[in-house]
Amino acid sequence: MKLLKTLFVLAPLAVVAASALVVTGAYDVAADTPHWPATYCVIEFARTRSVAARAADVVVPDLDDPALLRSGAGNYAAMCVSCHLSPADQEETELSLGLYPRPPRWDALGAVEPRIAFWTIKHGIKASGMPAWGRSMDDRYLWGMVAFLRQLPGMSAERYRAAIAASPGHSHGGGETDVGGGDPHAPQATSAPRSSFEPVDDPMSAPAPAQEHDDHHH
Repeated sequence: MKLLKTLFVLAPLAVVAASALVVTGAYDVAADTPHWPATYCVIEFARTRSVAARAADVVVPDLDDPALLRSGAGNYAAMCVSCHLSPADQEETELSLGLYPRPPRWDALGAVEPRIAFWTIKHGIKASGMPAWGRSMDDRYLWGMVAFLRQLPGMSAERYRAAIAASPGHSHGGGETDVGGGDPHAPQATSAPRSSFEPVDDPMSAPAPAQEHDDHHH
């Protein structure tokens, strides 16, 4: 009972303190100032649990499919190297240095469970710099990147360059082009499902300007 009374008193004080940090501008949102350890732990725990809950029902295709691996190599080189680097490009870039939290390196990405990796690539992570590639890419191409990520740990620079050279380059079948564009190396429709990304309304976005109607009749 004493513990409950203590929590009952401390909870409003915590809300007031947090509100004061926000209202006064004392909380620093700069990307070059790390979160407080407690803040980081809470955010990291929330991110881990959120992604795990939403990725639980993801069905993993055959990640050894050569077509998936080829498409994944080209897309990784085109879309991911600037943040996550690669066996052949291990020097930090302006983008990777400026992001907070720092993006994981290529040699850590392969250890991520495929369902988690797919969901993260598809939906992105708020306020982290990780885009939601599912807005422009079919699921099969996202799975291609997941398949390629699994090959990265231990990959030599020479093997990486060979994989990129054998790929069809940047391809994603996001609806604006035919899937694969006629490229025989593109993953086929049976490799993984088409994109199931459903856009949602963002309450923070400015509403579209109302169209003016000409009410004059001639």
